[in-house]
Amino acid sequence: MLSALGWGALAAASLVVGALLALVRRWRDGVVGAVLAFGAGALISSVAFELAQEGLSIGSPTSVAIGLALGAVTFFLADRAVERIGGRAGGGAAGLPLALGSLLDGIPEQAVLGIGLATGKGVSVALLVAIFVSNLPEGVGSAADMRASGKSRAAIVRLWIAVAVVCALATLGGYAVADLAGGDVKGGIDGFAAGALLVMLVDSMVPEAKEKAGNRAGLATVLGFAVAAALSNLT
Repeated sequence: MLSALGWGALAAASLVVGALLALVRRWRDGVVGAVLAFGAGALISSVAFELAQEGLSIGSPTSVAIGLALGAVTFFLADRAVERIGGRAGGGAAGLPLALGSLLDGIPEQAVLGIGLATGKGVSVALLVAIFVSNLPEGVGSAADMRASGKSRAAIVRLWIAVAVVCALATLGGYAVADLAGGDVKGGIDGFAAGALLVMLVDSMVPEAKEKAGNRAGLATVLGFAVAAALSNLT
């Protein structure tokens, strides 16, 4: 169980690292956009080769589809709530959609990591690296937006530490309930993570990457996808 917590903390730590990198200095929009695009590509690969594929291999198509729908609707409704709080252009909620996406996809994603450890499959290196690589630009992009909107450094760091702690504990939770969860439940968890990720990517991450990186966003996205896909096929 301690190993599950350790691996979960390692994967979630990149969220805080990304936020700290954004606070150390002001990065040019082009750099932030390229990093976001790279992370988006890694997440697309994670959805395709880790979450959806694994979900269908251990659960029924129906359970994965239900999970996808629940994840998508959950992120959509939560994102709408964030917009009402401050609006993306109003400053108060700047960067929060990415933080919200990290939380909504990070919890089930890292629960999958814990389930794998508990069932004796060990750590999926591809999934671990995909989580780490995709978390980093989410932290950078979100913290940069929050900082630009006037949020204090302390408030930003506290937020990302809280998100990272919750995600790390999700790994522990997945480890604890692995014996109780059947294949359909595990498949649904994979689907939920994939659904939340896809909506976050289309609504928040990809548009922001394109806006900040311009035509380079597409190339960076393909590069991120290629790196993550190669890692998936190594395991």
